[in-house]
Amino acid sequence: MKKFTFAAVTLLIFCAIFAGCTGVSDPDNKDSGDKTPDKTHGAELNSTESEKAVASANTNFAFSLYDAISKETEVDSNIFYSPYSISSAFALVYEGAKENTADEISSVFYFPKSIDILRQGFRDLNTAINEENSAYDLSVANALWAEKTHPFLDSYMKTAEEYYSAETKNLNFIEKPEDSRLEINKWTEVKTNEKIKDLIPQGMIDSMTRLVITNAVYFKGDWVKEFDKNKTSKADFTTPAGKVVAVDMMQRTDEDALFDYAETETVQALKMPYESSDSNGLSMIILLPKDNTLSKAEDYLTFDKYSDLTDSMTEEEVMVYLPKFMLETKYSLSDTLKSMGMTDSFSASADFSGMDGTKSLSISYVVHKAYVDVDEEGTEAAAATAVVMQLTSVIEKDPAFVFMADHPFIFTIQDDKTGNILFVGRICNPES
Repeated sequence: MKKFTFAAVTLLIFCAIFAGCTGVSDPDNKDSGDKTPDKTHGAELNSTESEKAVASANTNFAFSLYDAISKETEVDSNIFYSPYSISSAFALVYEGAKENTADEISSVFYFPKSIDILRQGFRDLNTAINEENSAYDLSVANALWAEKTHPFLDSYMKTAEEYYSAETKNLNFIEKPEDSRLEINKWTEVKTNEKIKDLIPQGMIDSMTRLVITNAVYFKGDWVKEFDKNKTSKADFTTPAGKVVAVDMMQRTDEDALFDYAETETVQALKMPYESSDSNGLSMIILLPKDNTLSKAEDYLTFDKYSDLTDSMTEEEVMVYLPKFMLETKYSLSDTLKSMGMTDSFSASADFSGMDGTKSLSISYVVHKAYVDVDEEGTEAAAATAVVMQLTSVIEKDPAFVFMADHPFIFTIQDDKTGNILFVGRICNPES
């Protein structure tokens, strides 16, 4: 059976802005961090509406980040990241941000103006994600790792625990930065089922580190309509630069190959659902340009265009040809987020007084690492003895549509109920 694995981790490191600054706050005002005059409090939406509000914000951020990353990435390079992991980590940052620092974060991440809706939305989405499903493994986890001598506000930590289910732990960054690094790396390894290791390199955490925020998202599931590994064969894949590479091309070409599908003059869209034991299903959405012009698919990476295209899908018989691919990506997002308009957080102007009652903290690093494996179980062993099939296999009748992913495409992994996008990727070379 086809098994897909996705994992992503986001890491944020806060350091003391000034050497020797302890950030001591007034103990009589220790709960003042709950007051956020720069953020509105209002009547909460119901659960479904709050989930959709945060999911919509995440979708907007997902596509905005894609635009920023693609500008920094070589034309033939693959892209893969989890916008939800990054948004989740920065929701925790936003909780402690004030004034212009908070405004910039809210703008970049499209967060709802009401902090109550933001909190309820993330709480409900995370609860749904972490519900047990016998058909697939899906989880999200947050953690705050605080320097044990730094007086973080109790209210900030309690908010992180209550609304974001964040683990909170005190570490000795000042005296034992290396031990702290290893402990955080072990947490990310466990939360991603050992798919992401050594997230934090030596030297990134030092005696000036005061807080580390981590988020991990993990998913492993099966197709509802799996591919027959005996039909997988070598095929040509053309990269954006025109280079032709040999890939392992999976095929789903039988009469039962019914998928939600839509197309326009420039792009084909295919929805491939994963197995689920309840109504909380997930799907891969693939956007394939009709020629080798990736920008035609990228044109649909806006909230309205993407929504209109996916909403127009109808069930059709589709012959699907999809290459196997495995990616591991790592991004240092500090400069990327600055280019998107979030500058205060990384400077001496940062105001994270909602965390500790002072303005002594700024973000020093933002690291995101992601992993995706679309290989079949036992493929390597089976490939040596499998009968090689050609892509020009005899077809008994003409299908309604052919979806031939032999050139670059974009994909998302989303929750079908809310439309929340967990992962975004582009495949320019399945073999790189």
